[in-house]
Amino acid sequence: MKKILKYLLVLVLVAALAVGAAAGFIALRGIPSYEVNVPEIPKVEVTPARVEKGAKMAAMLCRHCHFDPKTNAMSGINMVEIPEFGRINARNITNDPQSGIGKWTDAQLIYFLRTGIHPMSGKYVPPYMPKLIHMADEDIYSIVAYLRSDKPEIQAHHAELSESKPSFLTKFLTTVAFKPFDFPTQPIPLPDTTNQLEWGKYITLYQLECYTCHSKSFETMNMLEPDKSEGFFGGGNMIGTPDGTRIASPNLTPDEETGIGKWTEEQFVNAVKYGLHPSGPALRYPMLPYAQLSDEEAKAIFAYLKTVPKIKNRIDRGV
Repeated sequence: MKKILKYLLVLVLVAALAVGAAAGFIALRGIPSYEVNVPEIPKVEVTPARVEKGAKMAAMLCRHCHFDPKTNAMSGINMVEIPEFGRINARNITNDPQSGIGKWTDAQLIYFLRTGIHPMSGKYVPPYMPKLIHMADEDIYSIVAYLRSDKPEIQAHHAELSESKPSFLTKFLTTVAFKPFDFPTQPIPLPDTTNQLEWGKYITLYQLECYTCHSKSFETMNMLEPDKSEGFFGGGNMIGTPDGTRIASPNLTPDEETGIGKWTEEQFVNAVKYGLHPSGPALRYPMLPYAQLSDEEAKAIFAYLKTVPKIKNRIDRGV
């Protein structure tokens, strides 16, 4: 019996040392780097239509993290809403050649947006940066066209933020769970906008990636197969605010008691476009009104959300 206990103790010690060594390796190495394989992609043609559409998508996808009201430019800010990932600074995406993306080629931009691999350093950008792996090619081109346009907020502005300081959780997740995505091998077409459900699914999952905030946790979201994210659209993801408090994201499943099952289409459009909640108070930061959406787009989102599996998860909005 004593020998068995001795062997068990040795096994426990060996396991503890192995875990400690692995944790030390992860902590010291930091965020993993990968081989860079930027594909040959022709320079994106900048047209007024693409710039307009790209500006619209950037206002909903990029501005929240990259726009600094002090500089009035997309020069980057500290992302206070995700403290669990560490002290994270969203980078300068103006056309400054030193601190921004002024020297990046269109192919490098598209490669980065698709895979999450920095085209120069090979460093992987953790899950707080959206990976547009399912977005239609034309929408990606529109974002690039916007970033190359004469819009004032993306003109060259020299602003070098300090390096981000990722938490151990971020280093761990990017080592064992979140990996770069393969660059698409086939063209990705735009959705059929005459099919409301298909259009709504595309906007909700692939264009705006609403599930990332509205599922259970950033740590368990599935970017490759969004509907396999834990607590898919059931809310409860704790998100930080500038004053240091944390609020839970709302349940957007069609559950009648705790989700949006009793909402009308009009109520949903008013909420997502103008921040008006059916019970009265406006929606709170970090959820901002998406006034850029057309009524048809907002209705398509609502139509898709009505099809996701119901989850009973009551969220205290605290308002």
